[in-house]
Amino acid sequence: MNRYFSSTLFRKTLAALSGLFLTLFLIGHLIGNLQLFIPGEMGQKQFNQYALFMTSNPVVKILSYVTYASILLHVFVTLILTIKSKSARNIAYAESSGNSNSHWESRNMAILGTFIMIFLIIHLKSFWYEMHFGEIVMDPWGNKDLHSVTMVAFEQLWYVIFYVLSMIVLALHLKHGVESAFQTLGVKTRLYQSTIHKAAYFFSFAIPALFATIPIYIFWKQL
Repeated sequence: MNRYFSSTLFRKTLAALSGLFLTLFLIGHLIGNLQLFIPGEMGQKQFNQYALFMTSNPVVKILSYVTYASILLHVFVTLILTIKSKSARNIAYAESSGNSNSHWESRNMAILGTFIMIFLIIHLKSFWYEMHFGEIVMDPWGNKDLHSVTMVAFEQLWYVIFYVLSMIVLALHLKHGVESAFQTLGVKTRLYQSTIHKAAYFFSFAIPALFATIPIYIFWKQL
């Protein structure tokens, strides 16, 4: 197993698979969060019921553990790949000084990934930790009122700005990561190259953009 894990291709495959799984998680998470656009008590009730379902359903719990494992695996493997890549370059290549060979985000995936990790820690502390371990008041229907916690969080301008900035960083990270994952898995052949490029580009910006509209909408509504 150590021999296989030491293979760069094997590490890249693990990074690709874990990354693609996390993109599927993003879609599911976005669908749930879009309920925050529902106004009034109906929105509060529906979102809190969704939050209860996500923390109590046995199948969802298993998927949650898989998601946590995927995050840790993705961070660990990509960190190793970054360290190995930098250590392999004892001297800078002449090509690295130009911008024609690679996009900015492809050269700075480690920086983008680090920023996303910082966002993830703050985000989990604000919502996931509060839902599981915080002292959240109950809503009129007997559910933990995560809806109100979310509304209060997005009343703060600094948090809204930080969230939107994080979504921009996520878009750049996904723009390179999604397409690279398909290439690593051998799916990005000449036949499907254009389709994968367009789909990855659309997904990478559409999903973070929709996420970003949520705090903007809530902050604007609270004014």
